[in-house]
Amino acid sequence: MKKRFIPVLILILLSPLFSAETELPVQYEELTAPDFIKAVEKSGGICILPLGILEKHGAHLPLGTDLIDVREIALRAAKKEYCIVFPEFYFGQIFEAKHQPGTIAYSAGLVWNVLQETCDELGRNGITKILLVNGHGGNNNLLPYFCQAQLAEKKDYAVIWFRAEDDPEIAEQITKLRKTTTGGHADETETSMMIAHRPDLVYQDRAGQQSGEDQNRLNIPHGYTGIWWYAKYPNHYAGDGSYASKEIGELILNQEANQLVELIKYLKNDDTVLKLQQKFYKEAADPLKTKQ
Repeated sequence: MKKRFIPVLILILLSPLFSAETELPVQYEELTAPDFIKAVEKSGGICILPLGILEKHGAHLPLGTDLIDVREIALRAAKKEYCIVFPEFYFGQIFEAKHQPGTIAYSAGLVWNVLQETCDELGRNGITKILLVNGHGGNNNLLPYFCQAQLAEKKDYAVIWFRAEDDPEIAEQITKLRKTTTGGHADETETSMMIAHRPDLVYQDRAGQQSGEDQNRLNIPHGYTGIWWYAKYPNHYAGDGSYASKEIGELILNQEANQLVELIKYLKNDDTVLKLQQKFYKEAADPLKTKQ
C-alpha cells in the first residue's frame, strides 16, 4: 500500500494561513477575554465610549439615531487607528423630550452613576484613557462637569471628552450642498448622516409631516431655563430632513472620524494627561505642601 502524504509545497503555501495572527476586533463586545488583554495593549489602553440617547428624531429617523451615528464615527476612527470601542451607551440627559413617545429619560443620579461606574470598570480592566465621544446635544452640559468631577477622587485613568471642530474647507463644501439654513435636530445634516450609513432606517418621505420651525414661545432676558428647548421646538424636531443627502452625511462622518483619529494617535504617544493628573492628586491630598 502506498503511503498517503501532503506534498511539501502545499504545506509551504498553506503555512501563512495557519500562522497569521487573527485581526483583533475593535468592538468591545466582540473580543474574547484573552483577546481583550491583547486589545488593551494594542490600543495603548484607549477605549472609546460612544454616548447617544433614545429619543424622538422627527417623524422620519429612528429613536436611536444618536447612538447609531456616534458609534459609526467611533468605529471608522478605530479601524484607522486601533482602539477599543465600547457598546452603545444610551444613559444620558434627555429630560426635555419626556413628552415624546419612545424617550428613555433616566434619573439624574442614575445617569451619573452608570457613567462613573462604567469608567471605573474600564479602569479596573486596564483602560487608562477613556474617550467620551458624544452624539447627543443634551449631554453637552453634563459631560464637561463629569470630566471636571474626575478630579474629586484619585483615578488611575483619565477621561477625555472628544470635541470635534468645524474644518473650514469641509464646512464650505457642506454649505454649498445644503438646501436649508436652519436646523439642530433631525435636520438636513443629521438626516444626511443616517442616509450615509443606515439608509434602511430613514423614512425621508415623512420628514415634512411635522414642523421643525422655531416656535419662539419664550424670551427671558439674561436668563436660562431648562424649558428653553421645548419652548422653541415642541415637536422635538429642529430643521427639515427632507433635503438630506448621502454626500453631506459622508463629509460629516469622515470629518469627525478623522479628527478622532488625531486624538487617538496623540494619546497613544503622550502620557502627559496621566502624569499631570497623578501630580495633582498628590498635591490635593496635602495642599499645604504644594509649592507656592
